[in-house]
Amino acid sequence: MNVRRHRISGIPGIALAATAALGLGTLTACSSDTAAAGNTDKFDVVASFYPMAFLAEQIGGDHVKVTSLTEPGQEPHDLEISAKQTAQLQESDAALYLKGLQPSVDEAITQSGIKTKIDAASLTSLEEHGTEVGEHADEHADEHAGEHADEHADEHGHSHEGEGGKDPHIWLDPVKYAEVAEGVGKAFEKADPDHAADYKKNTEALVKRLGELNTKFETGLKNTDTKVFITTHAAFGYLAERYGLTEEAISGLDPESEPSAARVKDLATMAKADGVSTVFYETLVSDKTAKTLAKDARLKTDVLDPIEGITDKSRGDDYFQVMEANLKALQQALGAK
Repeated sequence: MNVRRHRISGIPGIALAATAALGLGTLTACSSDTAAAGNTDKFDVVASFYPMAFLAEQIGGDHVKVTSLTEPGQEPHDLEISAKQTAQLQESDAALYLKGLQPSVDEAITQSGIKTKIDAASLTSLEEHGTEVGEHADEHADEHAGEHADEHADEHGHSHEGEGGKDPHIWLDPVKYAEVAEGVGKAFEKADPDHAADYKKNTEALVKRLGELNTKFETGLKNTDTKVFITTHAAFGYLAERYGLTEEAISGLDPESEPSAARVKDLATMAKADGVSTVFYETLVSDKTAKTLAKDARLKTDVLDPIEGITDKSRGDDYFQVMEANLKALQQALGAK
């Protein structure tokens, strides 16, 4: 943040005037260049992937320069940090990431000398979700951020079959995402106190919008023909719990894992018993498995986007638009009244 400002202040007046006349456009263009993470005159934030970058941009506003380590369209779970990205990290003012989702990012940030390291996973409670999510999700609506994940798992009767482990997909629950936003806002205020008032105001506005989104999901999914939905990737456990639904995933928390023939057969049987009409797939991972299951079980397919990145295939330009598209898809598939 401060390096370029100091360099420019040390240039003699004539040279600075020449720089302004000839090269200011280059400097301005550079501020939005994804390759130039550090050394701008803004608060430089490296974000691990889209949901973290979106938070940083919404909270930071004009005061931040955000660089995402995961390119649009790249599957975040597969990311391997390059030497260039490691250098970007070293030059930045803050890193915002979600520990447990991208091991190479976790390692690079831990080893970096960045002063402000913000782990989104530490700002809310993570839970264990396998291929199946508990059915008593409506009891979960008044969850408090400080409760322990294991207590939730036992209390709500979740199955820990499949891969289990702590589920990182917290951004798909607007309430948890708002908790993370509040923590990120406080971290920005502390790290860049000159702009603390703006960070606070922006955080409050974002949390309000997330609260409104939560209300839309609560209202829109309250009365449905079925509460069960099938996805290729177990990304929607928090969303399912929040709104009284049950997610059945073809594969586990890893979107690339292949399901067993027995799992596919069980899902086809379950779909018939629970009145499931649709198998959901996502934009960044192959839809082959979903379409095979749907064909065998005579079901429809549709997109339920885990919003790990925004691409031309996304049903919207940002987090809120895609979440509203997800709500519509769920309402249609579940028979919302």
